[in-house]
Amino acid sequence: MATVRLSFSPAPVHVRTARLVGVAVARRAGVAEELLDEVRLAIGEACTRAVALHNQYGLPDLVTVEMSDSEAYAVRVIDHAPIEASVGLAKLPPDELAAESLTDEALTTGVGFALLAGFVDDLQVRPVEDGPGTEVRMVWPVQRR
Repeated sequence: MATVRLSFSPAPVHVRTARLVGVAVARRAGVAEELLDEVRLAIGEACTRAVALHNQYGLPDLVTVEMSDSEAYAVRVIDHAPIEASVGLAKLPPDELAAESLTDEALTTGVGFALLAGFVDDLQVRPVEDGPGTEVRMVWPVQRR
C-alpha cells in the first residue's frame, strides 16, 4: 500500500472522519482486530490535539494525517502550531497541571500526550522538519496474511 494522506481544516467535526479512515486503513493493513479500538482512540486524540492547537492560535492551516504500512502500520498527525505550545503543558507535573486555570483547548493539548502514551506503545513526538509544528507518530504491528 502507498501512503494514504488526509488533510482537513482544523474543525472538530473532521476528527471523526480521520478516525474512521485511520481504522479502515489499519484493518486493511493487517492490524490485529483487538488493537483497532486503540488505533481509533489514538488517532482521535492526536487529531483533537492538533485541531485544538490550530484553534488556540487561530491557524487556518490544514491538519495532516498520513498512514502507511510498509513494515508496520504508522500514522503521522502533523500540526503547524508553535512548538513551545505543544510541549509546554506536557512538561507540567500532574499536580501543577491540575492547579492551572486552563482553557479547554490548552487542557486538550497538554493532557493529549499523556493519553496517547497510554494508547500507543510506539509513540514519537518531534518538531516538523520545515516550519513550525509538531509531528505525532504512532506505530502498530501488522499481521501479514
